[in-house]
Amino acid sequence: MASTAAGKQRIPKVAKVKNKAPAEVQITAEQLLREAKERELELLPPPPKQKITDEEELNDYKLRKRKGFEDNIRKNRTVISNWIKYAQWEESLKEVQRARSIYERALDVDHRNITLWLKYAEMEMKSRQVNHARNIWDRAITILPRVNQFWYKYTYMEEMLGNVAGCRQAFERWMEWEPDEQAWHSFINFELRYKEVDKGRSIYERFVLVHPEVKNWIKYARFEEKHGYIAHSRKVYERSVDFFGEDYVNEHLFVAFAKFEEAQKEVSD
Repeated sequence: MASTAAGKQRIPKVAKVKNKAPAEVQITAEQLLREAKERELELLPPPPKQKITDEEELNDYKLRKRKGFEDNIRKNRTVISNWIKYAQWEESLKEVQRARSIYERALDVDHRNITLWLKYAEMEMKSRQVNHARNIWDRAITILPRVNQFWYKYTYMEEMLGNVAGCRQAFERWMEWEPDEQAWHSFINFELRYKEVDKGRSIYERFVLVHPEVKNWIKYARFEEKHGYIAHSRKVYERSVDFFGEDYVNEHLFVAFAKFEEAQKEVSD
């Protein structure tokens, strides 16, 4: 207890606590430790980025990577994904010739792998190596002519390049294999994009013989009608009735034919 000069004792003041209730948000020891750790991390500088500073170091890096890829291939040559990763890595370095060599080696292992052909051709297209891409698509459709994806990409590439004649030639080769209906429609739509109605008609003539379903004859007749060839449309309906014969009575065909004739009467009236 403190004393004053007058000899009187002075009682120290007691600090007043305004609010004795516990805080709404309790801070735990774990939270304090975590916040301290976060502040510590904020003060630490980020680890230096690894930079390749000279050509010799870059070549060493490439050598290590190539050795790793080659080791993976040596362990199991039939895992095509390893070949593709290797080729794509070379492509990322703009080493197109090296990537090309890897794809060719991979094709020696599995020349019927669809993904391999697709990745190879896509690399050539991205690199704007058009003639190389053509060569790959040509090889792919020769070896695997039933893979429609090859034909779609091949014809699309030629059309995007403005090579209409080359695109048409590829479609013609495709149709020799008598593919599914969608392929024929793609060919017809291609010709119509260039206002080649006569060529579209020629394709329909072959299409209804390869896929002689009633719905396809009706599509052919409607194609003629849509382009204003009413007499041709009627002839297609009549031919379709003869084609299927009296023994095969199809309601859809006769209804479509009847609606067509009704529409022509309304036009003439």
